[in-house]
Amino acid sequence: MEIRRRFLLLITGLLCWQPVSLLGAEPIIEPDLPRREIVEPAIDTEDFEIGLFAGALSIEDFGTNPVYGVRLNYHLTEDFFLEAGLASSRASKTSYELLSGGAQLLTNSERNFTYYNLSVGYNLLPGEVFIGRDRAFNSQLYLIGGAGSTTFAGDDHFSINLGLGYRLLLSDSFALHLDLRDQLFSSDLLGEEKTTHNIELSGGLSIFF
Repeated sequence: MEIRRRFLLLITGLLCWQPVSLLGAEPIIEPDLPRREIVEPAIDTEDFEIGLFAGALSIEDFGTNPVYGVRLNYHLTEDFFLEAGLASSRASKTSYELLSGGAQLLTNSERNFTYYNLSVGYNLLPGEVFIGRDRAFNSQLYLIGGAGSTTFAGDDHFSINLGLGYRLLLSDSFALHLDLRDQLFSSDLLGEEKTTHNIELSGGLSIFF
């Protein structure tokens, strides 16, 4: 009987008791964790990119000459893209033509050097370029190669192009390009069939849309 009375008193006391620490008491530890604001890179999500470029083209046996053109890219994935290119230059005289006085290997119209091609590019090393403490630009190093046609010396030649490029994203819509490429095709213009290497160094500006 005594045990039952004590048990009832214990139950009544537990039901009526309210911890003082839960009534308006402040927590012992107040975490003070400053939240860092994260800004996502402003990269345009559009798949198409069109750009103009200009530079120098070393036409084998015909000197180094200005070149200019246009390129249209379609980005298949983050790693691969397709590119259609069109460019034009004009060959200067060879050393033989300059020394001979009046001899000409090509007419004025035949000195036009024009090519178009379709290439596949691979983004090799994506990264960032930092300018100062607060400015960072996304960048990509890429390999590119393809095939097309080159018109030179009055003939159309099947050509292959191989190169290396660098893309610097200035904003979510604009990018700077720097490219080094080799336009290769076979020619017997100087009396012997050979593969000519025409090295092109160019820079340009493109826009995503």
